[in-house]
Amino acid sequence: MNVWKSVGALCLGAGLATFGLADNPISSYHYLADPSCASDGDTFYILTDVDDYNNQTNWNYDIVGLYAFTSEDMKNWTDHGMIFRSKREFGNYPNNTWASGIAVKNGKVYIVYPDGASGVGMITAPAIDGPYIDPVKETHGVNRIAGGGSSVIGGCDGIAHCFDPGIFFDDDGTGYVIFGGGESSQRPYGNNFDIIKFTESNGKITMDKNSLTRVQLPNSFEAPYLHKKGSTYYLSFNNRSQIIDYGTSNKIMGPYNYVGQVIPGIGSVPDAHGEGGNNHHGFAPFKDKWYAVYHDRRLVTSDNHPAATTQAGVRSENPNYENHRSVSIDELTWNGDKMNKLTFTREGPKQIKNFDPYRTYKATTSSKQMNIRSRTDWTKGQPVKHVLLPLTSRSESWIRVSGVDFGNGAENLRIKAANVGDGNKIEIRKGSATGTLAGTCELAKTSNNMTFTDNDCAMTGLTGVVDQLFFVFKNNGKDSTMGVLEWEFQGTKREPEPQQPFGGKVWAIPGKIQAEDFDVPGYGAGNDSYSDNDSENHGFEKAKSAADSAKVNYRKDDAPFVDLYANATGIIVGYNQSGEWLEYTVDVAKTGDYTFFAAVATDNQNAGFVMSVDGKDITDTILAAKTDVEGNFDDYAKVQRNVTLTAGEHILRMTVTGDWFDIDYFTFVEGKDATDPEPIGTTAISNGIKFHVSSAATYQVFDLAGTMLGKVELASGASAVQVLKAAGYRQGAYMLKQVNGNKKFMARVTK
Repeated sequence: MNVWKSVGALCLGAGLATFGLADNPISSYHYLADPSCASDGDTFYILTDVDDYNNQTNWNYDIVGLYAFTSEDMKNWTDHGMIFRSKREFGNYPNNTWASGIAVKNGKVYIVYPDGASGVGMITAPAIDGPYIDPVKETHGVNRIAGGGSSVIGGCDGIAHCFDPGIFFDDDGTGYVIFGGGESSQRPYGNNFDIIKFTESNGKITMDKNSLTRVQLPNSFEAPYLHKKGSTYYLSFNNRSQIIDYGTSNKIMGPYNYVGQVIPGIGSVPDAHGEGGNNHHGFAPFKDKWYAVYHDRRLVTSDNHPAATTQAGVRSENPNYENHRSVSIDELTWNGDKMNKLTFTREGPKQIKNFDPYRTYKATTSSKQMNIRSRTDWTKGQPVKHVLLPLTSRSESWIRVSGVDFGNGAENLRIKAANVGDGNKIEIRKGSATGTLAGTCELAKTSNNMTFTDNDCAMTGLTGVVDQLFFVFKNNGKDSTMGVLEWEFQGTKREPEPQQPFGGKVWAIPGKIQAEDFDVPGYGAGNDSYSDNDSENHGFEKAKSAADSAKVNYRKDDAPFVDLYANATGIIVGYNQSGEWLEYTVDVAKTGDYTFFAAVATDNQNAGFVMSVDGKDITDTILAAKTDVEGNFDDYAKVQRNVTLTAGEHILRMTVTGDWFDIDYFTFVEGKDATDPEPIGTTAISNGIKFHVSSAATYQVFDLAGTMLGKVELASGASAVQVLKAAGYRQGAYMLKQVNGNKKFMARVTK
């Protein structure tokens, strides 16, 4: 990132046009800059700045948002839109988001961003689309790792420009953030980068400010980037000649030994017409190959380049070259443990596997585009939606998808779109934008451009591998009267199917509902029974046995992404994060007042949820009862609300409003302020010290393997945990069974 920049405040997603059929840059309808990249083994991620809104004064940047792209085949890229924007998520910070870094671990996305050149912060999300939170502020009470007096380290350790952060996870899961650039009297060029270590536990990030280490490499200017190959650590950076150099070390904190150049000046990029400027990059491995991302000026210098519009609405058909960059990717090769100098190409990487059309894709998934733009829709606490907006007033408007494997054939295409115009349609063609017609989708009208509906379109001739597949947008010449959200091909047309009660049995109210037995999802718009922010079941991370794994796999066939955990009493829904939800088909016996109970566990004071029926809230936000032990999700407590229900069959939904809690079950009891028929301590997990028995009795004590360890006498009102401690039971979980009665409960002894 160049050091001369200005502060921006607002951002709207847009872009136009394209130039030819070279696959670099990855997007021909956005100006993008300062890329970084990461891989989780299945998906390759690229994070970029938005360069669309810069004005015409060289180096006077207005960068106020981050875009993200993903690919599984290195040729077709999904544009996720503006996943994060200045002051959108948090209200009063950051001011802008210049060159940022990305890492992905266990399905979770980590981004470090600079607030201009004045500080470095971090955001995390369960998936690349968000929603994003500030874990540093949650843990440390400040929103910066470095920069200014109000940061974890306090100031920036003498570095002139507190920016250009990178992020890296080592093999043991420990995280590191690197940042810095510019020159000061304390930290000259060659000694202007710092590395700080951090750890994570139960979603909480803790920065180790005592680990702060200065690293040096000759002629270092800006853009530090960390990666690892084998046992060797690599620190690459932009030097003062705008060339990416690097050094190596056998320790993450250095010292680093200078090796040489890896990315030349970008003035040598094909089709950039010799326009160079500042250099920025990222490296990541994927499927036995390595790749380098970088920015260039080949889009802005092309004949058919996008226009640019500032946030103030000043439009330029010929944006200045310096401020309007584009992002490209090429394969990085190696000579032993040394990186070869990168070769810039027009074609980009080779496609590494065929594209599977029988999945649902964001409409902004393509290998090339012509005369489109896009819009990012954001709702607080939810993942962003990215909408493709064709510019059909132009001579042609399309997207291309490469290497599509239709197998035995697709007979139907389902497109989810908004349409407020007449004559809007999408043609599917093979080979080129004017090639063989496979089918046409006439889009149904919608009430506005924010309402999307499914359109089913018959297809013919789509079998085997189609090298180039085109979605060609047509109408009466009016721009932006259609918005396309997503699409999927189907072997045969599949009619929408409603969600169904799990096991075919509707939950009765009054009665008890197991949280893990939410409805089986249906098919088609509006028929989901759950929403999970990522595509991993994190229950496997804590499974300690084959029996545990079997419990985690309880819904693997119909809801494999919902996080299920094994515990002593069965299965619970865990790892709950803001925006996620579960639905249950219920049958309310009669209209009236009920008391709602839920068994929950959390160590986060902000964890909570809302209950609704048929889309209408029946509770306010219910905060889960926080335990006193950090990281303790084993001690459960009850929360309750009075609710009013209407007789008949309904859809009950639990929507998460605050991160990180586990939930075991819900109970509805007839009447206001009713007595809980199953208070914690009878058949559920006890909330440790909070549980007191209601009457004196003798209890047998068992370990979790079922071995009887002894007996304890619990007097009326006694704390089970305190009695166990007094009897000499050490830290751990115990099952207590009443000798002359049917009560049983779990109690956890802590230090």
